[in-house]
Amino acid sequence: MKGHYFLVAFAFLALASSLASAYDPSPLQDICVAINDPRTGIFVNGKFCKDPKLATADDFFFSGLNIPRNTSNAVGSVVTPVNVDQIPGLNTLGISLVRIDYAPYGGLNPPHTHPRATEILVVLEGTLYVGFVTSNPDNRLISKVLYPGDVFVFPIGLIHFQQNVGKTNAAVFAGLSSQNPGVITIANAVFGSNPPINPDVLSRAFQLDNKVVKYLQSRFWWKNN
Repeated sequence: MKGHYFLVAFAFLALASSLASAYDPSPLQDICVAINDPRTGIFVNGKFCKDPKLATADDFFFSGLNIPRNTSNAVGSVVTPVNVDQIPGLNTLGISLVRIDYAPYGGLNPPHTHPRATEILVVLEGTLYVGFVTSNPDNRLISKVLYPGDVFVFPIGLIHFQQNVGKTNAAVFAGLSSQNPGVITIANAVFGSNPPINPDVLSRAFQLDNKVVKYLQSRFWWKNN
């Protein structure tokens, strides 16, 4: 009889374990609307897979990340992504990489979020002021000045930034925990959306005059990636 109870308990624990490990896959793009007829579908959550027998070394390769990029733009920075669009072999592996270059005297990677990834950054050269802001209600700023060889982590989904506070060029490599981490630059999304957000909404949200909001919406919001 005891053996019977043991088998029942074992089966129950096995079932509970299988349920605990079941979960919805993490989204790999902003939206994925369900359809009933698969013939009209053009996307999967991620990318379609090549026959493994046809894979080559080039599917897992990218060259040129050692080359500094031109930072002569409005924000003074440029992001070079190495995600699944550049390396097809990253599909389903949950990781990607970027190089970021910053102009001297204030080059900025503006406040932004990655909706699908945590970021870990290592400074190659230069001096950077970096930070992130925690969620409501605290909205606590956690920041630090970094030097070559320093590493900093930006938790998934939190607003963060980097600014070159030195007199020379700066550059970093950053790893992200998604093949397609996504990026939402706060100023671009709020004031540069298409179509524009109703100015009355932004006036009340930011406690600004309506004319100021319309002026901000009329500006060209530079995309550095």
